[in-house]
Amino acid sequence: MQNDARPYMLRAIELARESPISDNPRVGAVVVSNHRVVGEGFHRGAGTPHAEVEAIAQAGALARGAQMFVSLEPCSHHGRTGPCTEAIIAAGIQSVTFAQSDLTSTAAGGARLLSDAGVRVTGGVLASEAERLNRAWLHWITTGRPFVTWKFAQSIDARVADRHGTRTAISGNQAQASTHILRSEVDAIVVGTQTVWIDNPTLTARDPHGELIHRQPLRVVVGESDIPSGAALFTKPGGEVLHLRTREISSVIKDLSERGVKHILVEGGPTLAGAFLKAGAVHQVITIIGPVTFGAGPSALNTLLQPYYSVTEIHWERVARDLVISGTLVYR
Repeated sequence: MQNDARPYMLRAIELARESPISDNPRVGAVVVSNHRVVGEGFHRGAGTPHAEVEAIAQAGALARGAQMFVSLEPCSHHGRTGPCTEAIIAAGIQSVTFAQSDLTSTAAGGARLLSDAGVRVTGGVLASEAERLNRAWLHWITTGRPFVTWKFAQSIDARVADRHGTRTAISGNQAQASTHILRSEVDAIVVGTQTVWIDNPTLTARDPHGELIHRQPLRVVVGESDIPSGAALFTKPGGEVLHLRTREISSVIKDLSERGVKHILVEGGPTLAGAFLKAGAVHQVITIIGPVTFGAGPSALNTLLQPYYSVTEIHWERVARDLVISGTLVYR
């Protein structure tokens, strides 16, 4: 069953990527009848039909006796829309296969309700792939705190610049494009004051043509020092700019959490990254390794971590000339 389910679940996860970043999880659903896809859907935002309902509507009468593949366990609660479980049962869906379990206190339990109604239910198919898509949302829902990703580019000899105090391009155009996709998916990008002085970044999310994407992250500068009034952050269009005059990472997390920030991208230099890591605030790391060597210059961190981290759930891919590695950080 799981081998047969894989291509349909991959399609459901692909559809889920079309869902907008919001207070809700990103979900995709596929309805299959006689080994043929007859309905597809994804959640388009708060107040709109859920992915399962959209897929059922597209399938129409062909939904009766069909199979459904959905990236998240169908919900069982009344919110702005009705429970997906009710829609599935009413449509006569014969079996439901889902990837990620819903761990929220309000929506969980859909699998049990479907099973009690006679629907054959299978969970956990490609769960890790689906969880990767919604990990920031899940972390926010279960902890009430933002999920933090630390992203940096480095040379083969583990330097983030060719010398101290200079801006150095390391990653290629295609890897930079993937960075802009990541920026479009987070709620805030955080850098330190020194990065503003040295790199003068805009901290925006752009499409392949260099145009601003509709959803722009909050641009956050951390540190007690002043930043130049003529910085690109102030002169170039983008998201709101926030300067938090503190070095306490706990204060930064608290402030951003109260502003509704669910996913933080740390793009600052070695000092800021080290502060986030020392505070135990980083959950995911992404590094882009460019095919260059510097021999000197700053490294990604300038502090000793005690305890240090291990990296699990490692994923890597080649993006043109660069190697992109990501993983989950776990304290040792």
